[in-house]
Amino acid sequence: MTATDTHRAIDAVWRIESARLIAGLARIVRDVGVAEELAHDALVAALEQWPESGVPQNPGAWLMATAKHRAIDLVRRNKRFERKQEELGRKFEAQQSAAAPDLDAALDDDVGDDLLRLVFTACHPVLSTEARVALTLRLLGGLTTDEIARAFLVSEPTIAQRIVRAKRTLTEKQVPFEVPRGAELAERLSSVFEVIYLVFNEGYTATSGDDWMRPALCEDALRLGRILAELVPQEPEAHGLIALLEIQASRSRARVSATGEPILLLEQNRALWDQLLIRRGLAALARAESLGGARGPYALQAAIAACHARARTAAETDWNRIAMLYEGLAQLRPSPIVELNRAVAIAMAFGPQAGLDLVDALAGEPSLQSYHLLPSVRGDFLVKLGRKREARAEFERAAALTRNAREQALLLERAAACGE
Repeated sequence: MTATDTHRAIDAVWRIESARLIAGLARIVRDVGVAEELAHDALVAALEQWPESGVPQNPGAWLMATAKHRAIDLVRRNKRFERKQEELGRKFEAQQSAAAPDLDAALDDDVGDDLLRLVFTACHPVLSTEARVALTLRLLGGLTTDEIARAFLVSEPTIAQRIVRAKRTLTEKQVPFEVPRGAELAERLSSVFEVIYLVFNEGYTATSGDDWMRPALCEDALRLGRILAELVPQEPEAHGLIALLEIQASRSRARVSATGEPILLLEQNRALWDQLLIRRGLAALARAESLGGARGPYALQAAIAACHARARTAAETDWNRIAMLYEGLAQLRPSPIVELNRAVAIAMAFGPQAGLDLVDALAGEPSLQSYHLLPSVRGDFLVKLGRKREARAEFERAAALTRNAREQALLLERAAACGE
């Protein structure tokens, strides 16, 4: 194996093992930042040793053992500094001898529990949403600062600063490395769900830049969602969330043309939809429903996605059911964006004028004034009503509001198709 091959292997192992490694170490040192540093020390050791010695048969265990020894040394050093001079001696040596087995046992505990603790720590509400996303991708997604920066089209120093501040905040606020209980668990779970959902959405429809999608972000969110669903198997919304992501991800190949142009849902070649992901999504939705979570916000959105997945053609879509599900979602989590989506479903079920009436009622909503999909949806209804001049103006306004180059080009094409 060449040095290049070895480095590729190390990169692959790090992607797979880094979250487990950091999680195990964080339980020992009780500091996410220190745990990450120890894990990176083990990575550096691998980069130095594996090109000569070869990749170990169990590379994850090698990294864990290396990091574990460094963690034990760190705990021992800290204990030495913390104790008074007169306490150093035979008693401390005895405690030292007992410490290593305890640490070994701690690191050998259930890794799933460690990962769950790491998820809740990285997504703690004491951090801003942007910080939670960056820290989650760094600690659980294994992404570098540069990769996160490129994914969200912000500068690398900005992301680095967010991560540093997030770790400092967790330390200063003394956020415990633990899974919360009772009412706090539900509150914190919603924060975890939100982060995974935001990461997926940014990958599924990029808010800015030259690409319509960023598949790597979708894959990271899917992986995190699957891990979470395994770690909290009795939580309905964990299955509702992963059901939504699996079904949405199933359309990825059909959403972009060979040259990168966006393809809207009703125009997609459904033969390209990934049936394995659809089956996984439907199974997760059934699991959420069996746990009593059919009316959860993510389960409702997954049920909407399932309506599209079950339709063999766009014409067979059950828009009446979709409209009903959006109504349920609007009652549960009222928002202008949910109402806009409901307007689309109403238009498909009962005609464009019915949808236009709902959209026009949203025209004064402050939060939608800079939201490009409002004029885009309105333009679509106007085209169907034969009011093409008005539709053209709406598509042009939508194009001016979006920051995604691919989406802007699509909207301008739609405007041009309306004629003068």
